[in-house]
Amino acid sequence: MGKSTLFFAIVRELRRRGCEVGGIYAPEAREGGRRVGFRIVDLLSGEGGWLAKEGRGEPRVGKYVVLVEEAERVGVKAIERALREACVVGIDEIGPMELIPAGLRGAIERALRAEKPLLAVIHRRLPLTHPHLFEMAKARGRILEVTIHNRASLLPQSRRLSHELWPGGDEGGQGADIHP
Repeated sequence: MGKSTLFFAIVRELRRRGCEVGGIYAPEAREGGRRVGFRIVDLLSGEGGWLAKEGRGEPRVGKYVVLVEEAERVGVKAIERALREACVVGIDEIGPMELIPAGLRGAIERALRAEKPLLAVIHRRLPLTHPHLFEMAKARGRILEVTIHNRASLLPQSRRLSHELWPGGDEGGQGADIHP
């Protein structure tokens, strides 16, 4: 259990309570049991594309080439739609790959500035690499650090954490489930 597991537990709880959660997530893409890259997926529509994958080219993060146009095509539209239509914006995660495409970085910044509740996974190096974005995130509210020592104890708190993000809603709702 890690950051993304907690993120999706909170998203499921919000949806169960009738809250539409929009935005993006970036699951690993595997072939033959080996990670070959990362996809970018719209939380509302399920539309996806490549964020980064192994190969030659620029820009790079480690061994992965960031596919700027594809990341922007899916990610910007997903975040903008969430800002318009969802009750909570979700971003899993704000990290080096997501911040290379200028359009996607701009959409993430708009989500950080918005009044709408935001559930975001922040890469551990964000304070060093993009301190202004980290400060924007801190200004939004509580930052919960997920570590190997506390991650198991956080999952049972997903219901309480969902109430902090969105106090309203129907406790008996049957929102859609997602499977990263």
